[in-house]
Amino acid sequence: MTHVRGHWKNWVHVTKLDPDRILKPNDIDEIASSGTDALMLSGTLNITRENMEALLIRVKDYGLPLVIEPAGPEAVLFRDIDYLFVPSVMNTTDVRWIVGKHHLWVMSQTVDWDRVVPEAYIVLNPDSSVGKVTKATCSLTAKEVAGFTTVADRYFRFPIVYLEYSGMYGDPSVVQEASRAIEDSVLYYGGGINSPEKAAEMARYADTIVVGNAIYEQGAGVLRATVQAVS
Repeated sequence: MTHVRGHWKNWVHVTKLDPDRILKPNDIDEIASSGTDALMLSGTLNITRENMEALLIRVKDYGLPLVIEPAGPEAVLFRDIDYLFVPSVMNTTDVRWIVGKHHLWVMSQTVDWDRVVPEAYIVLNPDSSVGKVTKATCSLTAKEVAGFTTVADRYFRFPIVYLEYSGMYGDPSVVQEASRAIEDSVLYYGGGINSPEKAAEMARYADTIVVGNAIYEQGAGVLRATVQAVS
């Protein structure tokens, strides 16, 4: 596939689309023309191979880089995508979300390792689906978040560290501390970005911002403004 804006390390704006949520017929046209660097197909609840495939069919011909970020082995696809971003939750209390599901995955199917990009997730919204499902300890101080960031970056050597507030706008000072702690990883931020002001604020500290819920709550038109704020 053709990469519109080069390697994933150079993306500054990613749009996250949930296979379990409804997009209006013209939404994908607006999303694809917004200037976003890539589309990430990802969700936590009710994600199946069938609804992941259905969403992929709708977006694959727009020419944007495509990422699947699977919630589990059942949502892994390699056809028609550029990358598979695979999360491990650093602050979970359940080892399945660090390595368990990953073990099941590699035991159950053939993996195209050239397209796999590991992600260290730090989940920070206790009310979010991902926070509840992964049993993440979300009440972390900025110092503790920075500590997880350092472990992910310097010890485990994850290519991506992802601060996931998932529907809630996070604390910029926490993102700033995480940014200061990083040496090599790319820092992703996702959560509550529904305006150009919020996009610009988090882009000061994160290498890449991820916009998702705003599309479903405010319409695809909001996306262009967040792209322009970080371009």
